[in-house]
Amino acid sequence: MSIDEVVGSLESGMTIGIGGWGSRRKPMALVRAIHRSRLKDLTVVSYGGADVGLLCAAGKVRRVVAPFVTLDSIPLEPHFRAARQHGTIELTEYDEGMFMFGLLAAAHRLPFLPTRAGLGSDVMRVNPELRTVRSPYGGTGEDAEELVAVPALALDVALVHMDRADTRGNGRYLGPDPYLDDLFVKAAARAYVSCERLVDPGKLEGPPQTLLISRMHVTGVVETPGGGHFTECGPDGEPSRGRDEAFQRHYAASAADPEAWAAFADRFLSGDEAAYQEAVRRWHEEEAR
Repeated sequence: MSIDEVVGSLESGMTIGIGGWGSRRKPMALVRAIHRSRLKDLTVVSYGGADVGLLCAAGKVRRVVAPFVTLDSIPLEPHFRAARQHGTIELTEYDEGMFMFGLLAAAHRLPFLPTRAGLGSDVMRVNPELRTVRSPYGGTGEDAEELVAVPALALDVALVHMDRADTRGNGRYLGPDPYLDDLFVKAAARAYVSCERLVDPGKLEGPPQTLLISRMHVTGVVETPGGGHFTECGPDGEPSRGRDEAFQRHYAASAADPEAWAAFADRFLSGDEAAYQEAVRRWHEEEAR
């Protein structure tokens, strides 16, 4: 598929899960296409980074479900912070482990999964809708262990970015961490994989344990070299690459001022993915002078 075909299949009001972690291996080419689209009123489920921030900046988001929204080396994503401070989005904030259990429950088509994570913490205070259950094992009544019942994070669509994928939709990661991308695609009714390089079936070379995404869970795949920029992602021919820290700082600094952000958006986000990557290349050339 193409980037536009993937985003053209989405609808306003959807619950969209976005893979990666913070500012690492995010499907940013797909996120930028959503930014350009007419989609709105989205619920975004993510170990959040610039994906969440960029969609908040564009007014696409109604609710964020996340354990954090960070740029890693920049602790708090600036557009997300502004959206929360101005009350323009709703937030469901879970502990990282609770969030994983929510994806796992959805992946297994269960209504919830029990966990100790969250007990005795403010997670329960800020999420008063959460319920607890008593274990049916090892005790009865008040003597039975109390556990948090984490509701399933069922997704209409999942978007993930892989280092490699084949034309059938199998996906491989080449960096140090799989994150939770496999759970995102399993938790979704539809899943789309963008990748740095697309290969023929049987050509996904590498250790078997890096074959993270199975074609049985994938609706479509699109080749997007550099599609993870500016987040950390493995480029063609290399096992991993750090995120573009200089450009990330430029992004965050621009977010702090409406005029600067308007200029940033006009230069980098007004065209298609090829235009974005060319604008980034030219920006780096200017910075190097």
